[in-house]
Amino acid sequence: MSPWYVRLVGMWKKDDICKMAALTFSLEATEGKARAGIIQTDHGSIQTPIFMPVGTVGSVKAVTQQQLKQDIKAQIILGNTYHLYLRPGTEVLEAAGGLHKFNGWDRPILTDSGGYQVFSLAANRKIKEEGVVFQSHIDGSKHLFSPESVMDIQRSIGADIIMAFDECPPYPSDYNYARKSMDLTHRWLTRCFTRLAETPDKYGYTQNLFPIVQGSTYPDLRKASCEFVASKNAVGNAIGGLSVGEPEEMMYEYTDLCCSILPADKPRYLMGVGTPWNLLEGIDLGIDMFDCVMPTRNGRNGMLFTTQGVINIRNKKWATDFSSIDPGLPSEMSQYYSKAYLRHLFVAKEILGLQLASIHNLSFYLWLMGEARNNILAGTYVSWKQQMLPILKTRL
Repeated sequence: MSPWYVRLVGMWKKDDICKMAALTFSLEATEGKARAGIIQTDHGSIQTPIFMPVGTVGSVKAVTQQQLKQDIKAQIILGNTYHLYLRPGTEVLEAAGGLHKFNGWDRPILTDSGGYQVFSLAANRKIKEEGVVFQSHIDGSKHLFSPESVMDIQRSIGADIIMAFDECPPYPSDYNYARKSMDLTHRWLTRCFTRLAETPDKYGYTQNLFPIVQGSTYPDLRKASCEFVASKNAVGNAIGGLSVGEPEEMMYEYTDLCCSILPADKPRYLMGVGTPWNLLEGIDLGIDMFDCVMPTRNGRNGMLFTTQGVINIRNKKWATDFSSIDPGLPSEMSQYYSKAYLRHLFVAKEILGLQLASIHNLSFYLWLMGEARNNILAGTYVSWKQQMLPILKTRL
């Protein structure tokens, strides 16, 4: 028995060792541009369309991995390269055998490259051809993120899907800035592919690179970026630089444009989106994958998304409403607790309230994706979506 095999079995039980195979995507049904499919990774399959809970530092806030599986029915979660690089660091993650082993999540993981932090931490970074120099939000120390180092860090984290390093320009951006930013993102993308080809997969399973389309809100730039990304023939593609402050209709316009160019036989991921109605509109345009902090962040602030509409659970009107949090949601947790009790937890500043609201919202998002998928398979998506949109936007 080779030393390599012995080391691998030391990290994984023999039955857990995955065959090294690139991510695959198969379409099961379409209705118009909406698609239902299956993404296959070495950590299991993902039924699309899918929403991916955000676990920035290896943890979906206020939610355990058991709850993600049992209550929420999550199929894939996210981690973030920038944050995991700072804490706990790649040495700890490698010693654990990767993020899957470190946090106990044995289903697929996607890692954002840190490109969004180029946008969100604008006051603490400097962009140059080599990469981006970040000033840590924790201790002020400076770190260079290059396409090469970001690929290396994501190798160490060990996600099944890793994202290319890009620059996400703000909205609005003038044309010249948006063009220069896009060109830089394309040069970085080529370097990401080169670096990935030079380095082996870690932990005994395949890590798959998704490029990211940029181009701000300029049709010719978006078209050029989609064509460049498609030319890389990656196993999946992402659309970035939307949901950064532009009007919703503009987000839909450029999503539609990108979906008309990006390959139909590869999964399409719309990054950082969004509200329940954003998701349904995105699916109708041909998107397969979504992520957003909204269900957990808004949940921790008392906003609940339900099958009847949007609830601010802090409102006094719920103080004596002893009906379940969401009678229409097939979630044991959402059926078990009442609106009055959840409001009491928020008013009393009990941590349990934040947890229950987060679990409920994520359960609702995953339920919504399941319903969308079922209706695509049944050929009833468009009519179902039209019925759902006014309900989802109703303020109760």
